Amino acid sequence: MNDQPTYEELKQKNKALIKEVLTLQQVGQELGDDRERLEVIMATLNTGLAVINPDLTVDWINAETAKILPWDELVGKVCYEAAGGLEEPCEGCGALQAFADGQVHETFRQSPVDRKWHHIVSVPIKNGNGRVKQVLESVTDITQLKQAEQDLAQTVKELTALKEKLEEENIYLKEEIQAVQGFEEIVGKSNPLLYVLSKVKQVAKTDATVLIQGETGVGKELIARAIHRASPWSAGPFVKVNCPTISSQLIESELFGHEPGAFTGANHLRKGRFEMARGGTIFLDEISEIPLEVQAKLLGVLQEKKFERVGSSKTLSVDVRIITATNRNLTEEIAAGRFRSDLYYRLNVFPITVPPLRNRREDIPLLVEHFAALFSKRSGKTIDQIPKSLMEKLVAYHWPGNVRELCNVVERASITSPGPELHLPEDIFIVPPAFPGAVDVSGAVGSPDDFLSLEQMERRHILRALKITFWRISGDGGAAKLLNLNPSTLRNRMKKLDLKRP
Repeated sequence: MNDQPTYEELKQKNKALIKEVLTLQQVGQELGDDRERLEVIMATLNTGLAVINPDLTVDWINAETAKILPWDELVGKVCYEAAGGLEEPCEGCGALQAFADGQVHETFRQSPVDRKWHHIVSVPIKNGNGRVKQVLESVTDITQLKQAEQDLAQTVKELTALKEKLEEENIYLKEEIQAVQGFEEIVGKSNPLLYVLSKVKQVAKTDATVLIQGETGVGKELIARAIHRASPWSAGPFVKVNCPTISSQLIESELFGHEPGAFTGANHLRKGRFEMARGGTIFLDEISEIPLEVQAKLLGVLQEKKFERVGSSKTLSVDVRIITATNRNLTEEIAAGRFRSDLYYRLNVFPITVPPLRNRREDIPLLVEHFAALFSKRSGKTIDQIPKSLMEKLVAYHWPGNVRELCNVVERASITSPGPELHLPEDIFIVPPAFPGAVDVSGAVGSPDDFLSLEQMERRHILRALKITFWRISGDGGAAKLLNLNPSTLRNRMKKLDLKRP
């Protein structure tokens, strides 16, 4: 039996084989065309593409990758050696992670070669069994985007600093436009006051440093503002520095400013009061409270018209009018070693002494009427009647707290008066005057029968100061300031005299 195929069978098989070969050729041609089209598409993308093998060698890249990573030929080389000159894979390598877990990974990396930033997406390519055989990575140059982000962050930082600076400047602006302790203008016609105003007129047009002296509450700041308004610096700011309220650790920074990192908490540049007052007037209230080490720097500012911020070696020029004030006897402070004599002579170019209210009693009726009108307007009342007997008592009183004390008394009386006539609360003057023979508001004169011991007088005097200041001990307007005592000394005296707030 013959098992060999017949000629006809061979002929049919040959035809089938030829047909299969032609079909394969056609499929191959189509695949080749598809590959060419795919390579053309990949070549025109703005994103770099690279195929990475499991050993991290580069299998293929498109033209954009060659542009983004313009180093030696990458194909066939280990990616991190060829692209970054590294000895081991990059930290957080997306390709390694994709090979390990089969997930897509996204990384941002700055090239150690040209410092450009790249956005890299690593996509695993799996075979039919789900095993990762290669990783396709897209690489996008985001250097401009990163620069824009950095520029935006810098802009935000600058805007934040500008906002903080404006907030600081607004503090001074508010101080400038707000009335201080109820005073809105200088009121009076007495000779002592007119003499002071003549001195103001004399010195205002000059650039001389002014030292204003006087007891607490006489209105030293009003005199300083009057000088400023009549001076060539009137168009500039009036910056007040209340020296006792600033801690000794911060006063140098407050006056002259500081650089970022100058001390703990100095996170940004801050301008000092001297810079804020540029082109205007700086008013150093209670200058005697400035520490000796800062007095030395202030002396340098007065002499050289220059200063440096804390933490900086850059010298800045000063263009300000300097006015100072104190309620202390500076010659006594010098003798006690608390104030520099050379600074005193620099400050005392043009001294002005503001008289206490008891030395210009004829101004008291004008001040009472002024304050009554002011506070009745604020409270929505109409207080336009002041009994003669009341006015006589107010004029006779010695006013240790001066105009500030009178202002506080009239304000309280305006609040408690039920009608258009001003009445004082019954408990407002319960302490006799602080010196023998003086007349208090009740009209009584001291006599041996009602003579008090020194301790009793001290207790009543301190109690009265506490009531006037509504039991505020320290700070501007506090009882310690009114009594010219250190707050800790006052607290000790209160404890000894058993004075407690009711």
